[in-house]
Amino acid sequence: MADYLLAAIDGSEESIAAARWAADEATRHGMPLRLVHAQTWLDDIHADSGQPADVRALTTRMLSDAKRAVENTHPGLEIRAELVGGGEPVDVLVDAAADARMLVLGSRGLGGFGGLMVGSIGLAVTARSDVPTVLVRSDETDRRTGPDGPEVVVGVDTREAAADVIDFAFREAARRGAVLRAVHGWTPPPVWGYAGWVPPQPETEQFRAIEDELLTLAMTGWQEKYPEVTVIQDSRIGSGAAILVDACADADLVVVGRRRRPHHAGMRLGPVAHTVLHHAQAPVAVVPHD
Repeated sequence: MADYLLAAIDGSEESIAAARWAADEATRHGMPLRLVHAQTWLDDIHADSGQPADVRALTTRMLSDAKRAVENTHPGLEIRAELVGGGEPVDVLVDAAADARMLVLGSRGLGGFGGLMVGSIGLAVTARSDVPTVLVRSDETDRRTGPDGPEVVVGVDTREAAADVIDFAFREAARRGAVLRAVHGWTPPPVWGYAGWVPPQPETEQFRAIEDELLTLAMTGWQEKYPEVTVIQDSRIGSGAAILVDACADADLVVVGRRRRPHHAGMRLGPVAHTVLHHAQAPVAVVPHD
């Protein structure tokens, strides 16, 4: 894996916000930033139909402008910018990111429905990328750290905790000097009552204690590896996806996992990652794991 971060540029406000976020991250990592634009036939929309236009020159200028914008806010950071092509945008970006430490993309809404923040290309790239992929909203530069300081939120599956996901979250919290909030959602087994299926009240606290202990076990060893990171264990009753979206409202970053699959057929993002990508206000890092 190469020592650089990669951000995709398409000229949109979202991609510029992503590039600036990636520049912040590259500075924390102490490594260069590579900006790329995946050329497609859609670049033709920038050309003047009444005159011959060099589309490559137009896209090169767009990429140069993006590079200059990031350089203005991050003087001293090594930044490279280049056009990449040779296929569909998803394939091009996945291939371009193969050796990167991280891929950063801009996110945007779908069809005017403000609750949905990720387009089809962003979803497809995130579902296939072999490196951690972060999606950043266009308004990220206007966000402020929560009242209690920076916080990284990570979703933890206590039955099958993914080491790659937890390690990524700890490393990002350590670099930011942030608290790490480990979030776990769970649902007690229901029993039949007058109002239908309801949680068994006397046993709920017993189940809560069990789930808390499972979360503690999932985090065992990580605090010893990252002693500088303060950890908050947040185990709640409810859907894991909904709880994560709620927990990351003031977070600097939310981290979720995605299982690697040997084929490209079907949806490769799990329901939790899919929901968090669409509805979280914070930047979302999707970390592939086996």
